[in-house]
Amino acid sequence: MAQDYPVHEARPRRRGRKLLIGLFVLLLLLAGLLVVADRVAVGVAERMIADRVHQEITKQGAQSAAPDVEVGGTPFLTQVLDGRYQRITINLRDVQASVAGDAVRLPVLDVTARNVRASLDTLRSGQGDVVADTVNGAGTISYESLAALLNRPGLTLGEQNGKLTVTAPADILGQKLTISGTADVTVADNGAVALRFNDLDAAGLPNLPLARAFLSNYAKSISIDVPLPELPFQLAVREVRPLPEGLAVTADAKNVPINSVG
Repeated sequence: MAQDYPVHEARPRRRGRKLLIGLFVLLLLLAGLLVVADRVAVGVAERMIADRVHQEITKQGAQSAAPDVEVGGTPFLTQVLDGRYQRITINLRDVQASVAGDAVRLPVLDVTARNVRASLDTLRSGQGDVVADTVNGAGTISYESLAALLNRPGLTLGEQNGKLTVTAPADILGQKLTISGTADVTVADNGAVALRFNDLDAAGLPNLPLARAFLSNYAKSISIDVPLPELPFQLAVREVRPLPEGLAVTADAKNVPINSVG
């Protein structure tokens, strides 16, 4: 005679597995929603900072393309609750500012603020300070705008083998010659770019003391401290070096309110 075996014990196990799968799917959905909420909050904060920076740059009398802001560190919402952010990067393009009536152009100015403090109330209201422990900036000054500050017709600047080069037309003892040479570039005590032209020559220069004196005087006349426009975020220039695309500027600052760039 065949023996019947109970089968009802397997049903609770199936229900248990379905419940675990359902909980796992729910957790995945919640995690996904949190990630979406985190990214949405980041976007809101980045737009707010970009708008504030653009307003302050305009107040400073400068111009630039719309700032590109990136808030680093994840998750963002945890940083919001803590009121402290790991890194905020602000990329500015086509920055133009005035120095002694001439426009100085910085095609690129990248700013990184680290360890930024901003309370939740500040983010909600837009009022209060957003302070960074350190701010580092790296920009490039176009050679065209730098040459304009030297105020010598026909003078052009460039780079060769890591040195700042200069070429300029000149009338020396009735001869039209082209002066060329290099310069030492440093940061002056007042934050200006110090240009020192010590190695100038001109093809076809007459071998006469008067011609050599003219060349020496010309070198002295363009060996000046060129003031830079006021940089945002209280950045102070620390280093300048010639690159093919322009004069690279490195700057930094500490304890800076980044929502007040003047």
